[in-house]
Amino acid sequence: MRPDRIPLFPLNVVLFPGEELPLHIFEPRYRRMVRECLDSSSPFGMLLAMDDGITRVGCTAEILEVVKRYPDGRMDIITAGRDPFRIVELFTEDPLLEGQIDYLEDREAPLEQKCTRKLIQEYETCHTLLFNSLPRELEAASDGELSYAVASTLPIDLLCKQQILELRTESERQERLLRYLCDWAPHLLKENAVRQSAGSSRHGLN
Repeated sequence: MRPDRIPLFPLNVVLFPGEELPLHIFEPRYRRMVRECLDSSSPFGMLLAMDDGITRVGCTAEILEVVKRYPDGRMDIITAGRDPFRIVELFTEDPLLEGQIDYLEDREAPLEQKCTRKLIQEYETCHTLLFNSLPRELEAASDGELSYAVASTLPIDLLCKQQILELRTESERQERLLRYLCDWAPHLLKENAVRQSAGSSRHGLN
């Protein structure tokens, strides 16, 4: 049974279901959080930290592995995103934030296959321009996980990632991502052309 009150870890990150995230745990309150989660085999909640506070929608994180323990108590861990949630009540008495949460389930909605194909194309374009390599195959992702797989792989704007996490149908998430990537790709292409031009100029001076 999923717990309805969990410790919270605000960070400048948006975690998606299925995404693996390595973390270096150094603050005493979060070292305690990790120890307690390990002891009880329970998750904690990842939330995007904003300048004016924290978001109210996040994703639970399961601790998969403690990679390293340091003599001073710090830890390197690997976590994986599991379930989106919304904070119903925030508890701030302890230095470690806790939240009473509701788990967020997706609504049924038909997928537009044309949108899905276009999203994969734009993802491959942006990934190639950013990393100069083809991305991993996305066909293995289920229909409900494609948007999360794309959004977790590319360094897109955090507020856009947060919007995607808060949407409750895969079709809405894919449409939002597609709009973002269609706007982003021309800028990446221009930046790539500028870098190549600068590289050619330097080569010509040698």
